Amino acid sequence: MIDQKISMQFAKKRVVVTGGTGMIGRQVVNKLCNMGAWVICVSLDDIKTDQRAEKFYADLTDLSVCHNITKNADYVCHLAGIKGSVDATKSMPASFLVPLMMMNTNILEACRVNEVEKVVYTSSIGAYAASDCFREEDDTFSQPPMDEYPGWAKRMGELQVAAYRHQYGLDNFAIVRPCNVYGPGDNFDPKNAMVIPTLIHRIVSGEDPVTVWGDGTAIRDFAYSADIADGILLALHHGTRGSFVNLGSGIDVSISDLVSTLHDFLDFNHRFDTTKPSGYSRRVMDISRARDWFNYQPAVGLRDGLEATYSWYMEHLEDGEGRQNYFCED
Repeated sequence: MIDQKISMQFAKKRVVVTGGTGMIGRQVVNKLCNMGAWVICVSLDDIKTDQRAEKFYADLTDLSVCHNITKNADYVCHLAGIKGSVDATKSMPASFLVPLMMMNTNILEACRVNEVEKVVYTSSIGAYAASDCFREEDDTFSQPPMDEYPGWAKRMGELQVAAYRHQYGLDNFAIVRPCNVYGPGDNFDPKNAMVIPTLIHRIVSGEDPVTVWGDGTAIRDFAYSADIADGILLALHHGTRGSFVNLGSGIDVSISDLVSTLHDFLDFNHRFDTTKPSGYSRRVMDISRARDWFNYQPAVGLRDGLEATYSWYMEHLEDGEGRQNYFCED
């Protein structure tokens, strides 16, 4: 997806990737290393990633730390965040809102003060108000975000970038809103994981039948992490023209179709639990803007992505032990 001319622009650049051990972050780190960038991978996770990157253990809720890690950086990819299930969001909203807002505010301000050449801020589909299909031009802050607490935190980061543009005339901050992303390195903890890693965990653990929340009719946009990583780097290179860009697959997939695709290569029984909530009936992104602005072309189909995610999980069953858990209360 990223042509050689663009790849060459990253060579020998000092690039900070926050959340570099996360599902998307590790893909971004790997791609940047392949392009010849000097990569600083920032995280609180005790997880090994690309050995070519410099690992920096840092708490981004500390502004002074953010100033230190962004000093002398050419580019910053701010991917660090907190990801969890709908249930975790509702039951522990402060665990989402407070550290997420602190991270975003601190790293964006540090990038401004240190005059970082290019920055990409990763927002979320959850920052949108409720709708069936999400188009950038239809967005309005007049309605609350779908994902109440994390959605507001992501919106505040976007507003911070808009404030920099208004007051300082800064156009070097790009913004992307990814959809439901999955892939190697995902969070597979069934207590707070999203639907795909939760189902894979239940299948591997031998649950019989595997319980699937809802009736299977809910529609989602599932995008593979490597495709999203390409989109983030394209947005960093091209910018997002004082706005933001959707990153997804652009394909409607029902939960029932998701389960059927898993059945194509895994042997398990399942049942739909209609006493459990299905969430929004449809959440799909229009990715026309990303295609038009910087030729974003997702390449990994659902089955290939699911097989790669499953294979990775089977080889890294212990990876979750080193992951920072914001939902573990002292």
